[in-house]
Amino acid sequence: MDYIMEILPALLDGAKTTLLVFVVTLVCSIPLGAIVAVGNISKVAPLKFILNIYIWIMRGTPLLLQLIFIYYGLPIIGIVFDRMDAVFIAFILNYAAYFAEIFRGGFLSIENGQYESAKVLGLTYGQTLRKIVLPQVVKRVLPAIGNEVINLVKDSSLVYILGIGDLLRAGKIAMSRDVTLIPLVLVAAIYLALTAILTLLFKQLEKRFSYYK
Repeated sequence: MDYIMEILPALLDGAKTTLLVFVVTLVCSIPLGAIVAVGNISKVAPLKFILNIYIWIMRGTPLLLQLIFIYYGLPIIGIVFDRMDAVFIAFILNYAAYFAEIFRGGFLSIENGQYESAKVLGLTYGQTLRKIVLPQVVKRVLPAIGNEVINLVKDSSLVYILGIGDLLRAGKIAMSRDVTLIPLVLVAAIYLALTAILTLLFKQLEKRFSYYK
């Protein structure tokens, strides 16, 4: 216990970085993904083509490669980001692409009759999306979004490649220094606690949206 209490502050300090990456990515990528999804189901062919290329690249290449490309590759052509900015850009663009496909599936699952009924009632397209379609879409895509959110917690460990002191890096440093597996066990326990909290949160959200049948 003395050893655990000795290394716990360093692990919790690393967990702050992990949570920062998680929160910023989630807050930015979900709205961006919804916007991309709306653009992707529009009738503007050039816009759909560009968005499909973006989604194809983001989903078809590893997030680790995207991190390396943004931080180490872009400076070759004069575009330079600091470490955290590179992390935020890579994570937001990557997860927005996945959320966009989830939202697109949700939008396509809404019957055309609901759009037509809203038009008869005098609602604009924007009002129809906001008041009728979006609440149903959110309810239908919550399980898929929950899975991506839990993946985001684990993917946040990839920031170590840029030398950022996150939770996993703090655990690896303590393990190498003290030659013991205890730090990694604690790291696993913290990740499990985070995913358990998120799982319970999304179950509550699903119950809250259960009145949309």
